[in-house]
Amino acid sequence: MAKKTNKYSADQYGKSTDTVEKKAFYFGNKNFKLMLIGLGLIVLGFVLMMGPDANTTPDGKFDPTYWNNDIFSFRRIRLAPLLVIAGFVVQIFAILKRNK
Repeated sequence: MAKKTNKYSADQYGKSTDTVEKKAFYFGNKNFKLMLIGLGLIVLGFVLMMGPDANTTPDGKFDPTYWNNDIFSFRRIRLAPLLVIAGFVVQIFAILKRNK
C-alpha cells in the first residue's frame, strides 16, 4: 500500500514541483588542473631550496669552521622562492576562476 502524502505539507511549501534542482559543484576540471599545476610549482620551489647547510662540508660532515657559499646560489635565493610565489598565485587564480 502506498503512503499517502498531504499535498500541502510544510516540507513542500515554497518549492515548485515542476522544476528539478541541479546542484552544481563550483570547481570544474580546469580549476583542478590549475590547482595541481600550482601545487607542483610550490613543491618544485621547495625542492630547489633544499641542499646542504651552511656548515656542512662537501663530504656531508658538520664542521663549524667550514662555510658553504652554495646557500647563496641563484637557485636558492632567486629561483626557488619565485616558483613558490608563482605556485601560490596560480592556486589563488584556480580558486577564484569561475566555472562556466
